Amino acid sequence: QVQLVESGGDLVQPGGSLRLSCAASGLTFSLYTMGWYRQAPGKQRELVATITNEGTTNYVDSVKGRFTISRDSAKNTVYLQMNSLKPEDTAGYYCNADRIWLGKRNTYWGQGTQVTVSS
Repeated sequence: QVQLVESGGDLVQPGGSLRLSCAASGLTFSLYTMGWYRQAPGKQRELVATITNEGTTNYVDSVKGRFTISRDSAKNTVYLQMNSLKPEDTAGYYCNADRIWLGKRNTYWGQGTQVTVSS
């Protein structure tokens, strides 16, 4: 059974920092592209950042230069370091594991962790 468990969400002031973690189990972590998505109230879920099994990263424009995604294969964990946080970063943040193999897509989601940026 695949599990993705996020942690690290909190209430933080504008300009502050947080680090989100996502611990994965039940899958071969090294084969999956890992990602962070977010969803604010009344909005669609959007991609924040992804990191492939080879370490290639991708970010939505609004977080470039502020957020950093990384992965630790020894711990089966993916991280999202968030700096210079803005109120518009407020959202539920969700971890994703994704893999396409022999034409079949396997994708998994965590339950989410709340990030609130407010003074």
